[in-house]
Amino acid sequence: MLDAIITSKTRLKILLKFFINPSTKGYLRELSAQMNESTNAVRVELDRLVEAGYLERNANGNKVYYNANTMHPLYKDIHSVVKKYLGIDVLIDSVLAKLGKVHEAYIVGDYSRGIDSGIIDVVIIGTVDYTYLAQLISKAETIIKRKIRPLVLSPSEKKKYDQLLHFAQALLVWYHGK
Repeated sequence: MLDAIITSKTRLKILLKFFINPSTKGYLRELSAQMNESTNAVRVELDRLVEAGYLERNANGNKVYYNANTMHPLYKDIHSVVKKYLGIDVLIDSVLAKLGKVHEAYIVGDYSRGIDSGIIDVVIIGTVDYTYLAQLISKAETIIKRKIRPLVLSPSEKKKYDQLLHFAQALLVWYHGK
């Protein structure tokens, strides 16, 4: 879908990286290595996106970090399109809303860091029907053409994993309270 509109594969990778999770930051060499692209190709696209106002550039010591400009008027729209492209919107609507008593759900792993690895790791906090979860995930995987790996925790277990969720740059995608 997006690759037909955005012909630069490097630009597409950068948009996915920064617009899936607003807290994601990265510097040139790190981005180049993660995307398996030359530093020059990444630099050119970063410069274009900064000039257009979609990304912010901040120096910290000898490194220049980039992140999404969440104040840009199109940020929410691009974020929404990226979620649709990755299939996260389908995952949320198809799986989480119909599972039972889901209090919270997080995307962790590569996708929370803006890397399209083909595997979406999801942490679900609540009480769910595991048989129904397996059926819904199977359907969602067919629709989004990506593997989904769920981890279900009870609300009391979540407390043990709070630090891990923070460290893993967990992206909250569902909150329904307690």
